[in-house]
Amino acid sequence: MVAGEVVKKELEAELGPGEALTTSGRISAARMVQPEPPAVPFTPSQLASLDEALTLASRATGLDFSVYLGDLGEDSRETAESLHAGIGARATDSVLIAVSPGSRVLEVVTGEESARRLSDRSCKLAVMSMVASFKEGDLSGGLVSGLRMLSDQAGPAPKH
Repeated sequence: MVAGEVVKKELEAELGPGEALTTSGRISAARMVQPEPPAVPFTPSQLASLDEALTLASRATGLDFSVYLGDLGEDSRETAESLHAGIGARATDSVLIAVSPGSRVLEVVTGEESARRLSDRSCKLAVMSMVASFKEGDLSGGLVSGLRMLSDQAGPAPKH
């Protein structure tokens, strides 16, 4: 018995943090599992470019530009219009670019005032530009390009 106790003590001395020697002689170990960080579609640099494009477009035009990236469901237009309405009182002066990459859907929704300044043709040209970039795998570049095109088409904020 003495020899068994010596071996047991030697094994216990070699155990690391979170390890224990069970009565059956097995080593039980607890390990910390670090969850994988969630996958994000943009790098920090791309996020900075997108933020800058949104800020500049809004400042230059006086319209509120926003981007939604996610699932738009079965009726993508209805979902996009609902998201736009959720902006609240500023919805009339807002432009929402809603992209559902999984469904390969892109919707541009304008409010009452922003629709006066952005024709359907202007929106379609911006959509075509964004889709071309998306097809090349450049999601952020497409959004930045689309924001710039829409901003250029809307022009400067009217002076009251």
